[in-house]
Amino acid sequence: MPSPFPGMDPYLEDPILWPGVHQRLITYACAELNRLLPDGYVADIGERLYILQPEVERHIYPDVMVLEQPSLPRRAEAATAVADLPLVLTLEPVEMREVFVQIFSLREGNVVTVIEVLSPSNKTPGHEGRQLYLAKQQEILRSRTHLIEIDLLRQGEHTVAAPREALLQRGVRWDYLVCLHRGGQGRRYEVWPIRVKQRLPRILVPLAEGDPDVVLDLQGVFDRCYDEGAYVRWVDYRRELPVPLQEEDADWANALLRERGLRR
Repeated sequence: MPSPFPGMDPYLEDPILWPGVHQRLITYACAELNRLLPDGYVADIGERLYILQPEVERHIYPDVMVLEQPSLPRRAEAATAVADLPLVLTLEPVEMREVFVQIFSLREGNVVTVIEVLSPSNKTPGHEGRQLYLAKQQEILRSRTHLIEIDLLRQGEHTVAAPREALLQRGVRWDYLVCLHRGGQGRRYEVWPIRVKQRLPRILVPLAEGDPDVVLDLQGVFDRCYDEGAYVRWVDYRRELPVPLQEEDADWANALLRERGLRR
C-alpha cells in the first residue's frame, strides 16, 4: 500500500523511523542506479563512521547506558562509618554509521558521483556528524567529483551546498530540497525545490565527461522504501506530525488523510 502523500511522507521524518528510512533510500537508490547505469559504471554503498560521545545530542540518538547496582557492603565494625552506596551510571560512546551512494567509473577506476541523503545529525549544529559531513562536502566540492544532496528533513540547519540566502532571494520556497553540484563547476548548483504537496522529482545523475546523465526517479525510490519498509503499519496517521507543517499545508494534510480514511 503506498503512502497517502503524493511525495515525501512527512510522518517518516520521525527520528525513530528515520534511520530505517535512510538506509532503505540509499539501498534502493543504489539498486535502481545499477539498473540504469551504462556499461563501465557501477553504483555501490559507501559509509563513514564516527564515535558519538554520550553527552552529545541525546534527543537524536539514544545513549547506551550501563547501570551498576550497588553491592551489599561487608559487615563493618560498629565504630566504622559506612557510606551509602551510589548507583553507578556508565555512558558508553556509540559508533555511528552513515551510508551514501558512490558511482564508480570502471574505466577510470575512480568515484565520479556521490549521492547523500541527509540525516538529522548532518543538520544539527555542533554535532560530530554535521562537522564530519560538512568537511566531506567541502572536499568533494573542491574536486572533480559530482555531488548530489537529498534533504527530506524539514527540521535542522540548511546543509546542502546551494546557499539558502541565494535561493530565498530568488523567491524559491521548499519543504525538501535536492542539490546537484557538478565537479569543476565552481559555485554553480542545480536544485530541485520540493513542496510537501508535490511528488518527488526525477533528478539528473551526472557521470564522466562525454557520457549523458542518468535520470533517477526519487519518487519511485521512495515508494519502494515505503512499501518494503511496511510503513503503512508503522505510522499512525491519527497522531500529530513529528515536525509540524505550516498552517495551509497542515489543513491540506488533514483533509487528505480524512479522504483516505486514515483520520476522522
